[in-house]
Amino acid sequence: MGLNREQQLNVTLYFSVINNRVFGPFPDWMDKPQLDQKLENETVATLDAILSRYYIVDYVIIGGNVDIYFRDHPDEISKYTDFFNGVYGKLKEKYPNVKFGNWFSLNDIVNHYDNDIVSKLNQGDFVAYSYAPVDLVYYQNNGPDEEVKNLQKMIDLAKGKKIALIEVGWSTDKSVNGTIEDQMKFMKNVFDFYKKNQSQFEFLTWYRQYDRPVDTCYGSLNKESGSMFGNEIVLNNTASYLCGTGLIDVDKNPKPAWDELKRQIESSPNS
Repeated sequence: MGLNREQQLNVTLYFSVINNRVFGPFPDWMDKPQLDQKLENETVATLDAILSRYYIVDYVIIGGNVDIYFRDHPDEISKYTDFFNGVYGKLKEKYPNVKFGNWFSLNDIVNHYDNDIVSKLNQGDFVAYSYAPVDLVYYQNNGPDEEVKNLQKMIDLAKGKKIALIEVGWSTDKSVNGTIEDQMKFMKNVFDFYKKNQSQFEFLTWYRQYDRPVDTCYGSLNKESGSMFGNEIVLNNTASYLCGTGLIDVDKNPKPAWDELKRQIESSPNS
């Protein structure tokens, strides 16, 4: 936080009450929390302490990839919305300039034809999305011109609320059908969409600047059999996708998309 403050950079805080298929994780001192008044009070107290100290936080995401968690736990949606609204109401009154929302996985919504989930969980000031242009086994099955068409769904499903694209990327790893040419094309397409619909956006961020060795991404994945990563093919593809979305390779050589990003930023009216 201190470095960001020195550089006059604002921060989006991901609080992680929901994280993909996981409720939490929470620190040990919280024992086994539930979506109840106690967790609401503890969340408000924790976020209040952060926001009062770090004025550079301008966005807070309470739950991440909530569509994935609540597809498995639909009976908990009403509890979560009550929890979110309680947290939101108390913090928004004290921090009116901070925006709060939930984060959805656009590729998961597209692959599971689960459009209704956003309207059930779009509480707050904005709707955040991540987008990995992959199929159910994390393979880049379509080209960049085809995949960029899905971005319109972010706006349509938000029902008038502004959106944030907090993680978007294209892997150049050949094992998931990636090339440096397609990455550059996809980046250009994403920014073209952003410029066309800028009034609907809060912000846009690319997923990764630097590639990483695939084994480092593989080691961080949830390998439990009940998770989406229980399948070895999905594990390998996901690791290859995540570690290969950087704009600079592991040898620190810039990819063409790195220069494309700089061109896009320089041509932006807000740069």
